[in-house]
Amino acid sequence: MPDAAKTLKKKVAFFRADAGTIDWPFAIIVLILVAFGLVMVFSASYATALYRFDDSFKFIRQQAIFAFGGVIVMFFVGYKIDYHILHRFAWPLMLGALALLVIVLFMEPLNGARRWIVIPSLGTLQPSEVAKFAVIVLFAHIISINHKRMKKFSYGVLPFAVILIIIAGLMLMEPHLSGTVLIMGIGASMMFVGGTGIIWFVLAVLGAVAGVAGAVVFKPDLVPYALERIETWQNPWLDSLGSGHQTIQSLYAISSGGLTGLGIGNSRQKHLYLPEPHNDFIFSVICEELGFIGALLVIFLFIALLLRGLYIAYTAKDKFGSMLVVGIMVQVILQAVLNIGVVTNTIPNTGISLPFFSYGGTSLLMLLGEMGVVLSVSREGSGRKT
Repeated sequence: MPDAAKTLKKKVAFFRADAGTIDWPFAIIVLILVAFGLVMVFSASYATALYRFDDSFKFIRQQAIFAFGGVIVMFFVGYKIDYHILHRFAWPLMLGALALLVIVLFMEPLNGARRWIVIPSLGTLQPSEVAKFAVIVLFAHIISINHKRMKKFSYGVLPFAVILIIIAGLMLMEPHLSGTVLIMGIGASMMFVGGTGIIWFVLAVLGAVAGVAGAVVFKPDLVPYALERIETWQNPWLDSLGSGHQTIQSLYAISSGGLTGLGIGNSRQKHLYLPEPHNDFIFSVICEELGFIGALLVIFLFIALLLRGLYIAYTAKDKFGSMLVVGIMVQVILQAVLNIGVVTNTIPNTGISLPFFSYGGTSLLMLLGEMGVVLSVSREGSGRKT
């Protein structure tokens, strides 16, 4: 009986409190980002909320509720959930994400895209957010099982490529180019860290170049469209009232911030000049109100989060935990880099949010849940000798 009891306990060990403790430096950085984000969401959104809904607190009220719930979820997952349970849910989670990506294609378009599933009384759900986490969990699962055979095509390339191609195809139908780029980046990074041979990445780049060349030859009508997008990126004033409008207003906000900014709450561009200032372009408001110093502070916090996350990945108890943390960190940092690149017009506008800062309750809740997974890995790895 004792042996049977131990076996049963091992099988159902969903909740487990090990002797280790969570990584508090990582948790504190996350809490600072959440608090900072709430301040900036309110500052960036109250003018729009008052104009559109006659309620200055509409956006911050919802964001604060999700932030509070998300922090509770983060610590609950960090302290009480055994991250190994995700091994069992790797494939079901991916199948669920694919189902959501199909369902969203039948939703009513919003701003020309079908990216959100409307849930009555709860708001909206963006399937791409679920897909990001599903890719991280499944790739970590596959890599942890096959990490000694990752150099081989059949183990280190084929299963990952099939998954990414299916997800990319569904997301491009929405269309959601930025989310596609992000998921491809997460997948490629995890494959690289997991041990996929360099030669396969070289071949993938050559294949992409060949694909672009083939499109130029066989679909020449795509070239003018692509050139138009590049020209708008290089010079937004070519279409200042259309595709270049948001970028121009963003650059105005950044330039007017100077070194120290205009002060919290004093942004001018958020007063109906910069569209949706509390969403994708909230970094512009940060630059305008807190200046170059405030922008550096945001970047420093993301760098600190990355470095601490990499430490947790390095000291993780097993390959699965390590790869989970790597995938989550790549997601957060790559998304932040892409958002800041768009806001500063370093890269073309892709429509991607800034983690912890951009308005969006469900995405913030899911992000904090992922931070809880990192803390769970840190708790079980805290007793490991480095």
